[in-house]
Order: sequence, then structure tokens, then C-alpha cells
Amino acid sequence: MDLKGWAVLERYELEAFLTLAEELHFGRTAERLGVSTGRISQTVKKLERRVGTPLFARTSRSVRLTPVGHALYGDLLPAHRQMRAALERATAAGRGVHGRLRVGFGTPWGGELLTAAAEAVTALHPGCEITVREVPLDGGVRALQDGTLDIQCTAFPVREPDLTTGPVVVTDERVLLLPVGHSLAGRASLGAEDLAGLDLIAPGGAVPRHWVDHHYPRATPSGAPVGRGPAAATWQEVLSHVTAGRGASPGAARGAQYHPRPGIAYVPLRGLPPLEYGLVWPTASDSALLRAFVKAVGTPL
Repeated sequence: MDLKGWAVLERYELEAFLTLAEELHFGRTAERLGVSTGRISQTVKKLERRVGTPLFARTSRSVRLTPVGHALYGDLLPAHRQMRAALERATAAGRGVHGRLRVGFGTPWGGELLTAAAEAVTALHPGCEITVREVPLDGGVRALQDGTLDIQCTAFPVREPDLTTGPVVVTDERVLLLPVGHSLAGRASLGAEDLAGLDLIAPGGAVPRHWVDHHYPRATPSGAPVGRGPAAATWQEVLSHVTAGRGASPGAARGAQYHPRPGIAYVPLRGLPPLEYGLVWPTASDSALLRAFVKAVGTPL
């Protein structure tokens, strides 16, 4: 290989190769990079001529890395990451990314996601301070509105006029938490109509009514009433109420991994849209640090 040729490797050529190596699909690669599929194909062919051997094996149905392509991907990826990190540090220095950010989460998986993002941002911007804390179930988005938090990961929908909703960062299937002795607990799955007659344990406090009604409906799609159990301020209270047989609670499927209880059955709720969790912050707030944090949260789970 002519090393002089690689010295003039342009950024879009490098990103085209690395992205195609990850996606193994020309259309998705083009979409990610915002160019045409033909542009990606031409770029890859140019690289292959430079190397002197195919980097990808293509058929009408699949794209895969050749051994040479796989080796090149492994060699280039660390250098590309170092270059991006260096550019981000330089950009941050120029934009003055600094200050303090107070971040809130309501689920353990949200806490893990936000903690990882906080560590990534502070590694790039050592002068920043980011604190991450839990928001109780009945806290809603009150901490954002009273200035206690700067950004929060919460279950959608959020329809407050003074708040901005960012991207969805976590999606999950719905389940219903039931006492193990309940007549529905042994079912393989349930539907929305199976909520009829149950008492749902919902949060009280400052949670907006539209949010409660979305996640804890008062009627099934056919109009059958759904009752209300005792209010809960935290998820630990929800789990205690369900275990004691005081009601049922909708939840996320991954909650079974984070909140296993011998007295609770997690039964899938079918036919309902998945739960979505995303970032929310005061519309009036804007800073380089907040934008850097939103970017660091990254790809949806």
C-alpha cells in the first residue's frame, strides 16, 4: 500500500468506510452520513483501488467485510476515535464548555445511562461539574420547573409548555406487575382489556394528570372502568403494595431485572405501544454544557 496515498485520506472517506463496516448496508450508511448511496459506493471503490484489494464482499442481499477490510477497520477505528475526541476537546475549549449541570433520573436504567454520559462529558471537559440524582416516582418534572434540576430522563409523554423534550433514549415493552397469587399472574401475556376491574397503583404528588392517565388509564379501550389502588411516592412503595396484594402496576419489562421480587409476577402487556423515555429540560435553558450532555447520552437503547 502506498502510504503517501493514505496521507491525503479525506474525512468523508474515512467515515464512509468505518460507517459501512458497522452498518454493512449501503442505504443505512448513506442515511447516517447524509449523502447518496452512490456517493458511498464510489468512495468505497476508490479506497479499494487505493488498497489494491476488496474491502467488502457484496452480493445482492448482503455486505460483509473481507479479511483485509476487517483488519483495516480494526486499525483505523482507534485512531478515528482519538481524532474525534481531540476535535471535541478543541471545540469545547473554543466554545467554553464549563459550569454545573444537575441531572435527574427516575429509573435505574436511566440512572446508568445518565451516569455514563456524565463521566464521558467530564472526561472531555474536566472543568465541568455534573451531579446525577434520583427523582421519586411522584416527583414528575417538578424539579425542572422549580430550578432544582437542569435536565431529566423521564417517561414520555411530557406536554409542559415551559419544557423542551429531547430524543427518545430508551424504549421498552410494557408489563403488568401483579401479586403472584393473582388469577392473571400465570397468563403468558395480557391485553389492555385485562386491566378492567383492577386497581392500579399510581403516583400522586406533582405528577401531571395527562401523564398519569397515559400510563395508568382509568378505563380500557372498550370503556370498562379501571380502578385506583393506593398512591405511591417511590417504586419501592409500588413493589410493596403489589406484593401485599393492594393492586397492580404497569411498568417496563426490564424492571423484572432491576426489581425482582418473589411475590411479584411481571406479565407482558401486548397490543400497546412501547414505553419511551427521553431527555427533558427547561425551554429557557441553554448552555454548551447542556448540549454536550444531550449529545453524550447518545444512541437509544
